[in-house]
Amino acid sequence: MLGQEHAQELGEHATEAAGKFDAGKTIIEHVSNSSVEHPLLHLPTLFGINFSVTKHVLMLWLVAAFVFFVVTLTVRKFLKQDRPIPTGFMNALEALVEFIRDSIALPNVGKKWVNTWTPLLLTFFVFIFCANAIGLIPVFEVVGIVDHFVLHTGEHSFLKQLLHGGTTATSNFNVTAALAVITFVSIITAGSKAHGFVQHWKNMVPHGLAWPLYFLLIPIEIMGMLVRPFALTMRLAANMTGGHIAILAILSFVFLFTEMFGQAIAGVGVGLAVSVPLATAISGLEIIVVLVQAYVFTLLSAVFIGMAIHVHH
Repeated sequence: MLGQEHAQELGEHATEAAGKFDAGKTIIEHVSNSSVEHPLLHLPTLFGINFSVTKHVLMLWLVAAFVFFVVTLTVRKFLKQDRPIPTGFMNALEALVEFIRDSIALPNVGKKWVNTWTPLLLTFFVFIFCANAIGLIPVFEVVGIVDHFVLHTGEHSFLKQLLHGGTTATSNFNVTAALAVITFVSIITAGSKAHGFVQHWKNMVPHGLAWPLYFLLIPIEIMGMLVRPFALTMRLAANMTGGHIAILAILSFVFLFTEMFGQAIAGVGVGLAVSVPLATAISGLEIIVVLVQAYVFTLLSAVFIGMAIHVHH
């Protein structure tokens, strides 16, 4: 009898806990990739890698397609003019190209290599900026509202799967790591083009030192070479994830206070007095972070490439 009563009590507690708002689970659900739980397209696993199309993969495709078509159409329309004069969006695009070339690429890689590396740096900036910015636009939240009140699709429909996970692909460490690997390969390529492949690796350490010092310097330089892409990976992903987590945590106060006091008016009051003003302020800060992180990644990539071209110790 005691065992049955204890089991019944545990079941009641479990049921009660299941109905409560779980802030941690909700936050993770809104920033994660949801690759295993809710893939948009199931594909086989090869060599231990799950190739299923997830929400972050979809966002990468959408951002890449958006950047490609918008820039291509704008430039082609500009070149078709009899007397090409930039206006509107083309004027902004030209200003951006000149800024990346003159303020980031030229001071770091030099005049000789500026036209070689400006396209890569420009692509970094535009792609990362667009991927960061789309995370601030509640596209899928609007889709969820339309689905809930109008479409009423099934639980396992494609639209329902779209609602799981975050929309900011650059908050995924796999994405930022891939971008950092491109920078890493570019550093080796830039050094090899400027000095030759063998000489590039010789330039890692100063010349003319006592030979015992090289046993210390070579491991340090190799570690430094590997730390650079790691720093790029962590900085971009952590900054983009942190802002979204902060906003969601503050908005969670509404549901937490509603449960604590058992009245919706308590949650609404906290939301109007605390959550909404703070979340709005952080969202404004996130707009700055979106731009700054794209600039920092591009600038550091240019610095690292320039260090491989202009060797100095």
